[in-house]
Amino acid sequence: MSDTLRSDSTTDRITALVEIYRMMRPGEPPTKEAAEALFESLFFSEERYDLSQVGRMKFNSSIMREDAQEQGTLDETDIIEVMKKLIAIRNGKGEVDDIDHLGNRRIRSVGEMAENQFRVGLVRVERAVKERLSLGDLDSIMPQDLINAKPISAAVKEFFGSSQLSQFMDQNNPLSEVTHKRRISALGPGGLTRERAGFEVRDVHVTHYGRLCPIETPEGPNIGLINSLSAYARCNEFGFLETPYRRVVDGVVTGDVDYLSAIEEGQYVIAQANTVLAEDNTFADELITARLKGESGLHPRDNVSYMDVATNQVVSIAASLIPFLEHDDANRALMGANMQRQAVPTLKADKPLVGTGVERNIAVDSGVTAVAKRGGTIQSVDASRIVVKVNEDELVPGEAGIDIYNLTKYTRSNQNTCINQRPTVMPGEPVSKGDVLADGPSTDLVN
Repeated sequence: MSDTLRSDSTTDRITALVEIYRMMRPGEPPTKEAAEALFESLFFSEERYDLSQVGRMKFNSSIMREDAQEQGTLDETDIIEVMKKLIAIRNGKGEVDDIDHLGNRRIRSVGEMAENQFRVGLVRVERAVKERLSLGDLDSIMPQDLINAKPISAAVKEFFGSSQLSQFMDQNNPLSEVTHKRRISALGPGGLTRERAGFEVRDVHVTHYGRLCPIETPEGPNIGLINSLSAYARCNEFGFLETPYRRVVDGVVTGDVDYLSAIEEGQYVIAQANTVLAEDNTFADELITARLKGESGLHPRDNVSYMDVATNQVVSIAASLIPFLEHDDANRALMGANMQRQAVPTLKADKPLVGTGVERNIAVDSGVTAVAKRGGTIQSVDASRIVVKVNEDELVPGEAGIDIYNLTKYTRSNQNTCINQRPTVMPGEPVSKGDVLADGPSTDLVN
């Protein structure tokens, strides 16, 4: 820092502003007003600069600032605190952030990207309106003459039609459909390119535990760049991945579940899901195999704050369909998880002899089966329609009390496989909410 100040030729604020203006706008004659306006708009104007809610949250946690929660622009305190932190790191205090830590990587959802494209369209509309206002006769112009909404619809259509991340759904079987919807990509606009991505970003990180599957990823040039959500992972309001843990209170494992992000998890000792428990839900052994800051080791049971919810929370739903996964080589398990998605549905589905217990959940959650929205009694069934008379206690006042389920018959999927639903219930049979009424492709779920 002292070397920079020594070699810096500027001595006052105006000279520094002019110097910045010359760098940002080479070839334009610098004036005091223009230089000040440019610098203000760089970081301090709400129209031009926005840290966003996530940015402000991460920024505050990095510089340990409590106030300015809603502020989208920078101020003097922010810049001073950043300089302090840089000097502290230079002097060996504090740590440099790990770029591959999931606390520093967030999910940009479809909605957020569509919103950004919508904003691009709005900016184009604003520019066009300003041009027309400067040209036309203001007294005779009507609002519909000023505003043309085409740029907005064009920007949104372009996003859904030609974006690298807008993909044709893989509908080979129910698993491929649900897996495609749970895919996380590091490629695309604002992301990495497969040619320039190194080994570190593709590798499994300790913070992937329970958030991204270490097994399910493509084998080709996209390995490690395209991942799958783990079985119980979810995305929080800021876009960071969270995974559930059972809370341990005074040595007793409770049924309360907390979702922790990668940063929150770092401060706790977390026991494995298969840790032996006594009858009163306390830990049976004095020393427990547990994780702290991503490192596994033996910890006294009194130090344990959380426990994994299930043994398959580390892997994705495709990998958790593999029986005895823990005995498989990782490379073969990767191939198995990927190849399950290529299985073509047969006309007559047959249950596997050996399963892991998650098959039914995946089949129902994929949406290929017909599921009862409310409990009741089956009134009539044929090949293409199921009619349910709803229970009186679940009725909404003033409605007929009949639920009709129209089944999909011999429809072509995106991959040219057959989608066909078959009723699994009989007339007069009682059903509860969530019961499967009709099997879909690749399912054999008779209640």
